[in-house]
Amino acid sequence: MTDLMRHSRHENLDEVNHIAAIGGGHGLGRVMSALSFMKSRLSAIVTTTDNGGSTGRIRTDQGGIAWGDLRNCLNQIITEPSTASSLFEYRFSGTGELSGHNLGNLMLKALENMRIRPTEAVNLIRELLHVKSFIIPMSESSVHLAAALPSGSSIVGEVGIDNLTELPKSIFLVPLVQATPEAVEALKKAEVILFGPGSFLTSIMPPILLPEIADTLKHSTAKKIFIDNLGVEHSPAAALSLKDRIDWINATVGAPIIDGAIVQYDTEQSYDQLEIKVTARRLKADDISYRHDRTLLCKAIDDLLGELNY
Repeated sequence: MTDLMRHSRHENLDEVNHIAAIGGGHGLGRVMSALSFMKSRLSAIVTTTDNGGSTGRIRTDQGGIAWGDLRNCLNQIITEPSTASSLFEYRFSGTGELSGHNLGNLMLKALENMRIRPTEAVNLIRELLHVKSFIIPMSESSVHLAAALPSGSSIVGEVGIDNLTELPKSIFLVPLVQATPEAVEALKKAEVILFGPGSFLTSIMPPILLPEIADTLKHSTAKKIFIDNLGVEHSPAAALSLKDRIDWINATVGAPIIDGAIVQYDTEQSYDQLEIKVTARRLKADDISYRHDRTLLCKAIDDLLGELNY
């Protein structure tokens, strides 16, 4: 193979039969967009505990799971925008009851109200938007994220947890629900599992709190990579170092599962204390500094896989 041919493809990712990414919000959507060329070889396991914005209002009025992060992933993975994708992402303006609501959230909620399984509802939208990759809710039951505070009290809801001024002692799900079977299956067949980027406590951690997912991660032989944020979080998770966050994941799963990490290059930062491979790169997008450049992120994942498989 010539150097040109080797450079024109994703040398290591092209050899992966299936990859699964865990998270929520804009971070997971960015990863899915960066890896969209993998099509059906790519699955996202999406957090469904959000209680803010349009999603939170729908949950307060109608109940059910949080649809916002699922919608975000679906829309970000689309490489060629269409009328259908624009409609799905349309947000109402004005001051009425629909103000601030996202049409995609309402469409998914309507399907849920029609007693269609949330995973199947997402699949219907995938077909509409011609998305080949799988977008899977972490659970199909209504669930909220909760935190135990150092004071001994607790708080329920992602928004409240993100607004805390101190790091919680622990986080947990209310109620403890079952993982979606498709999510567990995607992790079982994955040869690579990605975590993040995104809000650590409220986007990355919730799926890992599900016993079936934690157990699957514990026994998986897949290469597991943590993708760090580009900026400092505006939440209590800002107090956690990269090592702290990896330790949280490992402790929740019950085993040291993380094999490598991808971080933004920083001349003043050392990762020698971590017993994993760390790839430090310049990863920021040109337009928005806190978002990963898709091409650079994909290259970083591909290169780190080469190191882990060496």
